[in-house]
Amino acid sequence: MQKISWHPAFWLLLALLGGFQQVQAQEVQARHPADHWEFAVETGYLRKIRNNSPLDYRIVPTQAVWRSPPLFDLWRGESGARLTVRNRLALVAETFVRGPEDYYVAFAGSPTFELWSADQKTALFYEIGGGVGLLNSKGVPGGQGQDLAFNWFTQLGLRRQLSNKLGLTGGVYFTHHSNLGMTDPNPGIDVLGVNFGVVWQLD
Repeated sequence: MQKISWHPAFWLLLALLGGFQQVQAQEVQARHPADHWEFAVETGYLRKIRNNSPLDYRIVPTQAVWRSPPLFDLWRGESGARLTVRNRLALVAETFVRGPEDYYVAFAGSPTFELWSADQKTALFYEIGGGVGLLNSKGVPGGQGQDLAFNWFTQLGLRRQLSNKLGLTGGVYFTHHSNLGMTDPNPGIDVLGVNFGVVWQLD
């Protein structure tokens, strides 16, 4: 019976294919949704929850949001779950559906805390931060006393990945507007509601 002789090139080809598959597996493993720069569009509906102003404010926030890859991980589980901290920067455009002012345009920044499931499909997130912007004050009693206004916000929600590059978010959103006592009276605005978003991977 004649022995089969394998050419050295055949073994070299097998080694190359094995190495290529290993690299591919490492790349797939590295494609965690949190490990990328992201852009999101968010919008929602907010209503007044405190009596610092006698006016019954209703606000529709629309935001263009950028999130960075993780600054660091607070925790990593053996199953693949992880708790990350990322940067969030947003251009905020608010429409006043009810209230004397018409709009508020601002920047806001914050950290984003994301607790990801092991399958990399679902995350619980929390954000808290603030910024500054301009609105069109009208000098109405109970309204805002000047155009310059600071904002403070917090958001708690869930994120679900539809694919490696596309995700959806939904959460409970609170924001506070104030001019830090630069005018008297300084009623401020406190509104609470829901906020939804679509997230795209940039890299």
